[in-house]
Amino acid sequence: MPMGPGASGGGRALSGAEQAIVALDARRERTLEELIEFSRIPGVSAPGFEPAQVVRSAEHVAGLLEDVGLERVEVLQVEGSHPYVLGEWLDAPDDAPTVLIYAHHDVQPPGRAERWESPAFEPTLRADGRLYGRGVVDDKAGLMLHLAALRGWLDAAGGLPVRVKLLVEGEEEIGSPNLTGFLREHRERLAADVIVLSDTANLATGVPALTTSLRGMVSVAVTVRALERPLHSGLWGGPVLDAATALSRVLARLVDDDGRIALDGIEDDVPELTDAERARLAALPFDADDFRREAGLPAGVRVAGDASRSVYERLWLRPSVAVIALESAPLAGASNQLIDEARALVGVRVAPGQDPVRVRGLVQRALEADPPWGVQVQVRPGAAVPGWRTVPEGPAFDAARRALAAGYGRPSVEIGCGGTIPFVGPFAEVLGGAPALLLGLEDPICNAHGENESLHLGDFDKSCRAAAWLLDELRSVPRLGR
Repeated sequence: MPMGPGASGGGRALSGAEQAIVALDARRERTLEELIEFSRIPGVSAPGFEPAQVVRSAEHVAGLLEDVGLERVEVLQVEGSHPYVLGEWLDAPDDAPTVLIYAHHDVQPPGRAERWESPAFEPTLRADGRLYGRGVVDDKAGLMLHLAALRGWLDAAGGLPVRVKLLVEGEEEIGSPNLTGFLREHRERLAADVIVLSDTANLATGVPALTTSLRGMVSVAVTVRALERPLHSGLWGGPVLDAATALSRVLARLVDDDGRIALDGIEDDVPELTDAERARLAALPFDADDFRREAGLPAGVRVAGDASRSVYERLWLRPSVAVIALESAPLAGASNQLIDEARALVGVRVAPGQDPVRVRGLVQRALEADPPWGVQVQVRPGAAVPGWRTVPEGPAFDAARRALAAGYGRPSVEIGCGGTIPFVGPFAEVLGGAPALLLGLEDPICNAHGENESLHLGDFDKSCRAAAWLLDELRSVPRLGR
């Protein structure tokens, strides 16, 4: 592959990766402008939002891919899906491996407008060195960093050191319901020797990380009905109880006084850590005050869970439960009534290796059992997504470590993720055999999914350079037999 001319200040010829980084650094302001322009598109994939904006987002992504220099760029769909975008560059040497890069272009709903310090879809640079707006870090920067690296290589060297396929999904934020079908339909075109999944987090600002595990997710919706209709609380209160109070009693069964899940058998299938795994967790930097500050814990609020296990183990490798929605009567306009019906949505993050269907059954049975005062309790089962875990060994992981260290100027760490990333399972199932590198640039204070989501611009610069190094380092990954 031809490499463009270049030399370091000491007269040494620059490598292809170094030339690519010079080119992407020179274009840094334009890349940031492109990210801002992209983030103005309100491509919310959730029901109730305009699907045409997701189409607009996909078409914008296709234009970005073509402008970078990728070929066979297409906007694609399977039945019932939001649009995907697929592009490729396959002119590397015959023995070069194929790298499949994944990101997504859809975003979460903006949330509460009054909580945003600047409008969600008007990306705003602030003096703290961060860019604020919905989707700026999850996952539009996750796509743009790879486009910056690809453009840097193509501009500086005229080509890439590996074959590249780039897939950008349009419905990750609603759980990737059609991804398995899409991957199966396009399996041959998407075949690769290594997969780079760009939608995860770093341990801290400036500390690059490889994510090696994900928790799964279970959800159930519970409805409590106590009355045929609301009643005057003064005329009926006492012998008659309301649905919201009954629901509170039902939900209180889920946790004990320390905040641990209180359901018998919930942790029976959680894999225990080896001594080596515990040692790796213990070696990670952790500051309790920083954790409290970044989580927004008010003074006096205790950290919950089993104190015999580290916070990282509780976050990444043990189950947790949360009441993620609660409805009865709104405060605004409330009157002194006994409420007839109340509802809640319960979410459980399951540990990697747990059976999510078993966990969902445990939660459902606990909520349905022995209804307080004989009220009607109905539980509707929802998602049951398993966790994921990989052993970070082999040439692809070694290449990622070298690239992250070069881009960030410090060694990377290996972490888990307490969240659930639905697309990882389908990739592992349909494109099994290729190592999966989970890389991203969210940091603990980015507030992805919340109001005032933000991107640390210094980390964005570093991640772009790391992505350029990664393309070079991955040339050492062996090709899979296909």
